[in-house]
Amino acid sequence: MWRMTAESRDTVLLLDAASLWFRAFHALPESITAPDGRPVNAVRGFTDMVASLITRTGASRLAVCLDLDWRPTFRVDLVPSYKAHRVLTESAAGPDAEEAPDALGPQVNLILEILEAAGIATAGAEGLEADDVLGTLAATERDGTVVVVSGDRDLLQVVSDDPVPVRVLYAGRGLAKAELFGPAEVAEKYGVPADRPGPGYAELALLRGDSSDGLPGVKGVGEKTAASLMKKFGSLEALLAAADSGDPEMSAGVRAKIQSSRDYIDAALPVVRVVTDADIIWSRPDVLPHEPVDPERLAALAEELGVQNSVGRLLTAMAR
Repeated sequence: MWRMTAESRDTVLLLDAASLWFRAFHALPESITAPDGRPVNAVRGFTDMVASLITRTGASRLAVCLDLDWRPTFRVDLVPSYKAHRVLTESAAGPDAEEAPDALGPQVNLILEILEAAGIATAGAEGLEADDVLGTLAATERDGTVVVVSGDRDLLQVVSDDPVPVRVLYAGRGLAKAELFGPAEVAEKYGVPADRPGPGYAELALLRGDSSDGLPGVKGVGEKTAASLMKKFGSLEALLAAADSGDPEMSAGVRAKIQSSRDYIDAALPVVRVVTDADIIWSRPDVLPHEPVDPERLAALAEELGVQNSVGRLLTAMAR
C-alpha cells in the first residue's frame, strides 16, 4: 500500500474529481441510500476517498479539480472524434452533456455541497477539462510536493522533479491498488525517454491512441511500438524528422505508417497535451482547514444523506 513519507508533510493534493466520483459510484452498490431512498453510493465513496487521501499524504493543501467543459471546443475542432462516443446530447449553448449513470448526476451536486461545507477548495477553468486544471496547478506550483490523483493515465505527463516534485497517484484500479508514479516510474513502466518522461508519455499516448477518448492513434502502432519509437528517437519531433528524411534507423513500414497519419499527428498533439497556463477559478483558497467552515451545514448534510460515518472520517482526517 502506498503512503507518503513523513518528510513530504507539505503536500499539495490535487484530485481529478470526475475520475474519482465515477470510480466511487461503480465501486459501491446503488443500494447504499439516504434515509429518503436516494442513492448516495458515490457520495459515500468519494468522501471516504478524500479522507483516505488526506490521511495518507498528510496534505496541507487540497484542490478538487472540476471539468467546466469535459469536451473543449479547441480539442474537438482539431480531432472531431474526441470523446464523441461519450456525448449524450449536443448543445450549441454550452458544453455537450456527457453520458453518465442516471443515479450519479444528482450525487455530484451533493458531493460539491459537502466539499463546500467542509471548506475544501474546488478549482476549474472556463472551457477546459479537469486535466487542464491539474496540469496548470502542477506546472505552476513552487512550494510543496504535488500529488495528482486520477484514474486517467493521461495525467502521467505531468510528472516532474523540477521545480518541485510532482507525482501522480494512478487509481485506475481503485485506491487500494493505486500506483504512485514519478519520472523514473513512468520511464521504466512505459519505456519513454528517461530525460523527458512527462512529455514523452504524452507523445507515446498520441501515437498509441486512446479509444476511451476517441483518439485513433497511428494505425498499426500500438503501445509497444510507440514506446520503442520514443526510446529510439527521443521525441516526437525527432521521430517525424526521421520519417521525413528516410532515416535508416526507421523501417520502411513504420515510416509509411507515420507519414500516412501525419495530419492526425499534427492535429492531435495539442489535444493530448494538457494545458499548463489555464486561468483557474477557485471556490476558496486551497489551504486545507482543520475543521469545517460550516459545521452545522455539514452535520445536516451528513444526517440527511445518512453518511455520518464517512463525514466523520473526513473530519478526523482534516483535524490531523
